[in-house]
Amino acid sequence: MNFRQLDLNLLRVLVAIHRTGSVTLAGKSLALSQPATSNALARLRDYFEDELFVRAPSGLKPTRLGEQLATDVHEQLLALETQLVGRQEYVPANSEVHWKISLSDLGEMMFLPKLASTLRTEAPHSRLSNISVNADQVTAALESRDIDMAIGILAPEHRGIRSELLFHERYMAVTSLDWKPPIGRAGKTLSADQLRQSGFAVASPTATFHGSVEKMLSRMKLEDRIVLRSRHFSAMPDIARQTDLVAIIPEMYVRELQWRQDLRIWDITDAPVYEVRMVWHKSTDNDSRHQWMRNLVCRLFQRYEKKL
Repeated sequence: MNFRQLDLNLLRVLVAIHRTGSVTLAGKSLALSQPATSNALARLRDYFEDELFVRAPSGLKPTRLGEQLATDVHEQLLALETQLVGRQEYVPANSEVHWKISLSDLGEMMFLPKLASTLRTEAPHSRLSNISVNADQVTAALESRDIDMAIGILAPEHRGIRSELLFHERYMAVTSLDWKPPIGRAGKTLSADQLRQSGFAVASPTATFHGSVEKMLSRMKLEDRIVLRSRHFSAMPDIARQTDLVAIIPEMYVRELQWRQDLRIWDITDAPVYEVRMVWHKSTDNDSRHQWMRNLVCRLFQRYEKKL
């Protein structure tokens, strides 16, 4: 095996097939035809004397050597990209970077307007897209550069993923003005017994928030009280206003609703506290563009709180 005889362009094909599980999709991502991609795979197999990928019901699966090679090569390609591009001086005012961030629907409501406003002022030539990624796919999306970062209730465990705490979050209850607890007096906080006698409306977005509302109710043994599930938090205030249900929403959204005169806001007894984090891939640690964006997100959204 002579390294000098290996066409290094083939390594990009190796990584693309590993990421997509398909010769056709790998070719599309690299702007190569299907025959050209198949030929590249054949040359890789010949060079390494290994199948590298084998057919499975869900697509091409890597052999042990294929997995090792694809993982290592991907890390090296990302590091090379950072060395060639990321260390250049970054001037936001002249930047034409297309930023891709994964936010839930609530994250889009809470973070995107302020982020977009600041970018229009400080980096007016850049672009910004919210790429919705399921929480369990965030690591893969960061590795493949489908997204630059994600913000949400995320607990990254992969060794290649970095994270920074932005703030702590808890859930609160919102009802119509005339709603009263089924039992006990109406104070500022709903007790466990009052919650057990109530019906809930919850939102269950998949992107970046990990279904934490339902996890909280399950932990409190209240999941059987869920009457209505919505895909979006934006529907929760009107659902609460027009029904006898208790809408469970994050505190940061509650702050946006405080101006409304047709809703009542309640604390929840023993509501768990969650961490809202910004996550990114370690390969962008020293990329000046990414450093600037991460600093911007912290500047806009990071809250320093007393330890809970």
